[in-house]
Amino acid sequence: MTGATSNAAQPTPPPGPAAAPGPLVQVRALGVEFDVDGQNHTAVRSASFEIGQGEVVAVVGESGSGKTVTALAMLGLLPGNAKVTGQIEFEGRDLLALSERELRAVRGRRVGMVFQDPVAALDPVFSVGYQLDEVVKLAEPGMTARRRRQRAIDLLSLVEIASPAKRLGDYPHQFSGGQAQRIAIAMMLANSPRLIIADEPTTALDVTVQAEVLDVLRAVRASSDSAILLITHNMGVVADLADRVVVMRAGDVVENQPVDALFTQPKAPYTRELLAAVPRIGARGGADSAPGPDVADPPVLGIHDLVVEYGGRLRKRVRAVDGVDLHVAPGEILGLVGESGSGKTTVGRAVLGLAPVTRGEVAVNGHDVTTLSRRGRQAVRRTVGVVFQNPATSLNPRFRVAQAVIEPLRVLGGLSRAEAAERARELLRSVGLDSRWDDRYPHELSGGQRQRVAIARAVALDPALLIADEPTSALDVSVQAQVLDVFRELQARLGFACLFISHDLAVVDALADRVAVMRDGRIVEQGGRAQVLAHPAEPYTQRLLASAPVPDPAVQRARGRARLALAGKTI
Repeated sequence: MTGATSNAAQPTPPPGPAAAPGPLVQVRALGVEFDVDGQNHTAVRSASFEIGQGEVVAVVGESGSGKTVTALAMLGLLPGNAKVTGQIEFEGRDLLALSERELRAVRGRRVGMVFQDPVAALDPVFSVGYQLDEVVKLAEPGMTARRRRQRAIDLLSLVEIASPAKRLGDYPHQFSGGQAQRIAIAMMLANSPRLIIADEPTTALDVTVQAEVLDVLRAVRASSDSAILLITHNMGVVADLADRVVVMRAGDVVENQPVDALFTQPKAPYTRELLAAVPRIGARGGADSAPGPDVADPPVLGIHDLVVEYGGRLRKRVRAVDGVDLHVAPGEILGLVGESGSGKTTVGRAVLGLAPVTRGEVAVNGHDVTTLSRRGRQAVRRTVGVVFQNPATSLNPRFRVAQAVIEPLRVLGGLSRAEAAERARELLRSVGLDSRWDDRYPHELSGGQRQRVAIARAVALDPALLIADEPTSALDVSVQAQVLDVFRELQARLGFACLFISHDLAVVDALADRVAVMRDGRIVEQGGRAQVLAHPAEPYTQRLLASAPVPDPAVQRARGRARLALAGKTI
C-alpha cells in the first residue's frame, strides 16, 4: 500500500499507452446501499464490467438504475450513509481500499470528471483564466506564471474555444452552455488523466453544440489515449462515441456488448425496450395535415413582428428576438426549434409576460397582452398553462404533490377545497400517478414523475394555450417516451393549442403539427412538420438535422469523420 501511495503522488506521466497490460479499470461485484432513516436502500446490486486502455465505455439506463452512483463510487464521492462493497481496480489498485488522502491523489490527476452542469461546476466569481491557472498550478507546481498562462491558452485551444488568449479574462456567465462545457473539459485535461468520467456531458445542449462537444471528447481520446466512462441517457450520443455499452437496470448490469452488436442485436429485453423508446426523425411518417395560415378560426396565439431587447443606458442593448411572426391554431402543436441563444425560449417568455416586449403584437385568443391592463393580462394568463424544463425548480418543494395541483385550482379557478382536491386527483390519475403519490414531496419523485406533476398542474385550468419549454430534455429515453405519451393523450383529449419549444428534433417530429426554426432571433423557416424535417429548404435547418444524433453507430461514425474532415482534422 505504501508503494502505491508513493506512485500516486508522483508527477503525472505524459499521455500515451499505459505500460501495464490488461484493462485500465475492473469493476467487480460492486454493491452500493444507502442507509435512510435506518432502512437500507440498494442503488447498485452487483455490477461488474471493465474499461480498456483508450476505450470509451457508455453506461446507460433509466433514472435510478445506478449508473451515476457507480461512477461516484469510483472516486469516493458518495455521501457518508453509503455502504460500498466489491472492488474497483484502477491501474492495478483497488480504489475502494484507498484512504481519503490516497484518493485525493487519484481524483483530478489520474481520473478526471466532467459533470452534467458545467455552469454549476465553474466558479462564477473567478475568470476562466484564473480557474485554469489554479488547476495547472496544482498539476505542475514548479511552472512559472508565464508558462501557466500559455498552458491555459493551449488547453482552451485544444477544446476549440475561439480567441483563447482574449477569453482568459472572461467569466463563466459570458460563455454559452456548450462553451462552458468545453472549459470544464479543458480544466479536467490539465492533469492528463488516464480515465475521464463524463456524466451526461451533453444533456440540455442543442444538437449542433452537442456534436461539437462530442468531437472534442473524440479528439481528446485520440490524442491522449485516455479511456472514457460515458454516462448518458441519449442513445444517439452512445452510438456516436462509445466502443462498448453497459446497460444497467435497478442496480444490475443486464447487458454488456460492443456498440455495434448492442444496436443491431440487443440481448436483454430491457435493452430492446430502451432502443424502442428512442424517438427517431421520420419514424412518425405521414404527410402534413396541420392547419395552414389561412384557417377560418382565429389563432389561439398570434405573434406579429415581435422584438425583444435587453439592456439599457449602462450597457449595449441586445436584441434577443428580431421581428418574429408566428401563429398557433386551435388544437395545434407548433414546434419551435433552434440552437441555444436563438431566442426560442424568449418568445415563450414574451407570451407569458416574462420578457420585455420592445415592439410587436402578442395576442392570446385575440387579446394583445402587450397593451392590456394588469388585470387584463392576469385574465389572459389564466388561459395559458406552462411546463418548464426543470420540474425540480418549478414545483414548490414545501408542497406535497396533490397540493401543487390544488393550488391553481383554488387561487385561480375559484374551486372549493373539496372540488379542487377531487379535480387534482383526476388530473394526477390522468398523468399516470396513483393515490400513493399524492402526499409525497417533489424530492421524493423521479424526474419523470415530477414532470408529470408539472403537466397536471399546467392543464389544471383547461388552458387554451400551453407553453412547453424543453419539458423532456433532461429525461432518460424510457421516461421521456412515457411523458410524451401522457402529453399526446392530454392534448388530444383537452384540445389545447401548444407552443412546444425544444432542441430535440426527434421529439418535435413525434409531437408537432408544424415546425418553426429560429436562428439569431429570427424565424428562418417554418411549415408543416414533414416538409420542414424531411425536406428542409434552409441550409441552417439542414445543418441542424445533420447534427442530430441518431441511434446508429455506423451513421454516427460517418458523420463524425465528415465533420472533422470539413474542419481539416482526422480521428
